[in-house]
Amino acid sequence: MPEYIHVSVAWPYANGDLHVGHLAGVYLPADIFARYHRLKGNHVLMVSGSDSHGTPISVEADKRGVTAREVFERYHERFLQTQQKAGISYDLFTHTDTENHHRIAQDIFLLLLERGHLYKERQELLYSELENRFLPDRYVEGECYICHYEQARGDQCDNCGNLLEATKLINPRSKNNPDDKLIVRETEHYFLDLAHFTDQLLPYLEAHKSHWRPNVITFSQNFVKDGLRGRPITRDIDWGVPVPLEGWEDKHLYVWFEAVMGYFTASIEWAKIIGKPDEWKKWWYNPDAKIYNFIGKDNIPFHTIIWQAELFGINGIYNDGDDTPLQLPYDVPANEFMNIEGKQFSKSRNWAIWLPDILERYQADAIRYYVAATAPETHDSDFSWDGFLQRVNNELLAAWGNLANRMLGFAYKRFDGKVPEYDSLTPEDEAILAKVEAGFDEIGALIAAVKLRDALSKAMELARDANAYLDSRAPWKTIKEDLADAARTVYTILRVIDNLKILLAPFVPFSSQQLHEYLGYDGQLFGELTIENIDEETRSHLVLFYDGSQAIGKWEKSTLQPGQVLRQPSPLFVKLDPEIVERERAFLGQPRDEHEIIVQA
Repeated sequence: MPEYIHVSVAWPYANGDLHVGHLAGVYLPADIFARYHRLKGNHVLMVSGSDSHGTPISVEADKRGVTAREVFERYHERFLQTQQKAGISYDLFTHTDTENHHRIAQDIFLLLLERGHLYKERQELLYSELENRFLPDRYVEGECYICHYEQARGDQCDNCGNLLEATKLINPRSKNNPDDKLIVRETEHYFLDLAHFTDQLLPYLEAHKSHWRPNVITFSQNFVKDGLRGRPITRDIDWGVPVPLEGWEDKHLYVWFEAVMGYFTASIEWAKIIGKPDEWKKWWYNPDAKIYNFIGKDNIPFHTIIWQAELFGINGIYNDGDDTPLQLPYDVPANEFMNIEGKQFSKSRNWAIWLPDILERYQADAIRYYVAATAPETHDSDFSWDGFLQRVNNELLAAWGNLANRMLGFAYKRFDGKVPEYDSLTPEDEAILAKVEAGFDEIGALIAAVKLRDALSKAMELARDANAYLDSRAPWKTIKEDLADAARTVYTILRVIDNLKILLAPFVPFSSQQLHEYLGYDGQLFGELTIENIDEETRSHLVLFYDGSQAIGKWEKSTLQPGQVLRQPSPLFVKLDPEIVERERAFLGQPRDEHEIIVQA
């Protein structure tokens, strides 16, 4: 029976372009996983969107002298373009400033309030007399009071990963005005009473212990066992989802509280777009459905504890009065960080590899292959330009691209543009076919367990085995003496290539589609990924939308038939010039003026 698989993908702050760290940490793993399950015939719903309300957007707007809306809208559009080029196949990539998201976030707030999961409390926050306002957490930096990292943010330390209270920072300072003398003042806010959910969270975490990554489960269990405290869910800020209460017009919902709801709100939005408004319930109210949250390690507590607490508190919402519980995440495969040439990403120092830039210079599949092969699944990894050169040229091109291209070209030229007819297969032919076909179970199991790097490694191992088989059979030699033997070898290798095309398709979908067509097939393996304008009741916005209705690809072994007409092939991959290494390294650390990006029409 087909499974219902929900792929919830972390929402990027719309305050700057996406970089390879985003791709490695979240977006590519989610896409590989979703594409595999689509090939398996499972019901996949993959959603995400731009986080429109995070204070990083307001900080960027202040720095650029524009409005937060201008910043968010421009980068949201760039996110759509970038991810379409990279082939990230969301069923819907939307944003959090939609009427749909505002309404549902406010409904959830009111329901949690009605059920006693929220409370009001006066809170001491940092206040800038210079700016005459309370400073949101991302406007504050200082020394972490836990690990003493000197550039901790007001809400979280990037060094130790702990959630922080801005007023406890050592020597706190304003990002906008480092010399501004900050003072502590009282203000009133609503808090989510996380301690209410301790007795539900601990059994939930224990039940998922066997299939969660060790760092995720250990961090989460320790977080709960150390004692949960209420967290403020409203803030003194003028950008975001308004608090739906009289007298609270000058406050908005805290972004960490409402942004995680996006997985749920986007599912409802998607169902409305396709004209089936209740379709989302097949994932959210289906006890057999599996929800996966693809995130980076800096977002673990929000996706293993806080979002779960919110879900525990809102059973039955939008389910016609039925109090059936909403489904909680089945797995939260958080990745570590991808560094750049041995150093941590830094936007301020422009130590980054920006996706819009490299997608202009290199094939999307080449980028996808290298990032997947070096993915930071269990520990931090490193993107090096020399590594990119070597892996693309020596693995993707030499072991896989050349195998496919030379044998398709050979068959097209020497067998009248058709898959050769053959009399019978030798034990050697049958052995390589059996070995590659066994990869469907082995590689499929690895992808299903979100061990994507191992799955890609296994697929490439099979490609190398195919090369070894081909070298031993040498049809370019035997065709001169024994046409029948050459025919059976070429038929065998074309079937091997057809199998490998599918095994590698989740990782390198663009070249797999090309290869699919060269092998004489019609149609699309996956379907279309388009940028569309969706008109809502009160807002109009662009989204990235996936339509898999025309997809014909299946996670099944090849049924390539003798006599099938081939199409003339061309190389799948471009060989990289060694000169790119120093050229690309020279870009690192150089100024990149994003003002022009924001003001472009």
